[in-house]
Formats: sequence, structure tokens, C-alpha cells
Amino acid sequence: MFLGEFEYKVDEKGRVPIPPRFRVELKGEVVLSAGFESCIMAYTAQEWRKVSQSLISGIPSRSKLRRLNRALFASAYSIRLDAQGRIAVPVSLRAHAGIQEEIVIAGSNNYFELWDRQRWEKEKAQAREQAWQIAESLED
Repeated sequence: MFLGEFEYKVDEKGRVPIPPRFRVELKGEVVLSAGFESCIMAYTAQEWRKVSQSLISGIPSRSKLRRLNRALFASAYSIRLDAQGRIAVPVSLRAHAGIQEEIVIAGSNNYFELWDRQRWEKEKAQAREQAWQIAESLED
């Protein structure tokens, strides 16, 4: 489980440190994919396989499922952590998320997200504002 919020700087080579407590779960490898709200989603290899399997079990002729597969898998990269616990985030994903220098790594249960710090502050405020409404709608 990925918990917490961590602020880092992206170095000149596009590398970002991964929080030490996350590294244990990752076992040296992380799968990155373009997120839906202008962020980057990060999964363990095992969790990524679960995502993949859940999409395989759908009906492949459905255009929505094909588009979802394209969006997730065409933008996905399997990346090894270096000896210092960093990952090199691909330029295309940094551009998708608007990440330039300041980055926030935010736990999101079974995966975590990489955000441009300013975008994260806006998203966090919206999430906090709407959390109780969302929680109540799930109870119905």
C-alpha cells in the first residue's frame, strides 16, 4: 500500500528519487503510465499485471476498451530504479503531467502518482473538498 505525500526536485537528467518506503514495494522496478488527471500513475510490476489482466478479460471488440488499452499501454514504461533509488521519468510523461522541476509523489492505495507540484496543490484541494460527497455516493 502506498501512503503519504513527498516533494522532490527533478534533476537535469529527468531523474526523480522514489520515497524510501515505496522502494521496498517496487522491488527495483516501476511501471509508469499517463494518468487521467494530468499526472503519471506508477505501479509495481505485479499490480500492473493485474491492471493488464482486468483489461484483457473485457470484450476486445468494444471501442471504448480498445481506446483505454491504447491510452494506458502506449504511454507505459517499465523502469528500473538506479542504485540511489531514482527513476528516469520519460520526457513524454513529464510533458503529459506538466512536470518541470518540482514534483510531488502521492500515495494512492495500490499505486502512486507523480504530479507537478502546482497541479497537485489544486488537485489535492479539489479532492479534499469533494471527498465526503464521493464517499457518501459510494454508500448508496
